[in-house]
Amino acid sequence: MPGMYFEDFEVGDSFTTPRRTVTEADVASFAGLSGDYNPLHTDRVFASETPFGEPIAHGMLILAMITGLNARLGINDGTAIAMLGIDEWRFHRPVYFGDTIYARVTITGKRPTSKPGRGILNRKFEVFNQRHELAQDGFINLMCRRRPEMETQP
Repeated sequence: MPGMYFEDFEVGDSFTTPRRTVTEADVASFAGLSGDYNPLHTDRVFASETPFGEPIAHGMLILAMITGLNARLGINDGTAIAMLGIDEWRFHRPVYFGDTIYARVTITGKRPTSKPGRGILNRKFEVFNQRHELAQDGFINLMCRRRPEMETQP
């Protein structure tokens, strides 16, 4: 079953992703993949001497996880065309090993494009930990398909 089309979304619609616990293995894998071995993420002794008191997850790892959790909603399956950008992304608090994260995704704007069959969704992502504290937020805009019967309309 395909995901939602441009016409199915309304400004103000909000979706809550599934949750995911961030593990030390996740952070080690991301460090290996990205090449970012900053001791704040990978060295318990070093991290214990920082204001955080223990290692924290890479901010970009959390952003990547949230895009995956959003995909698990299925709302863009087969209808997403392209992510257009990440705007005004902010890191409000650290995510520690063992924290469980989820996101609320809210449609903040939408418009058809000049090309038939496409529309742009403006989406605000708010990332929370298990205590419902805001960890990150920002905007990720998405180009998506319009309903097949709308594809010939601008």
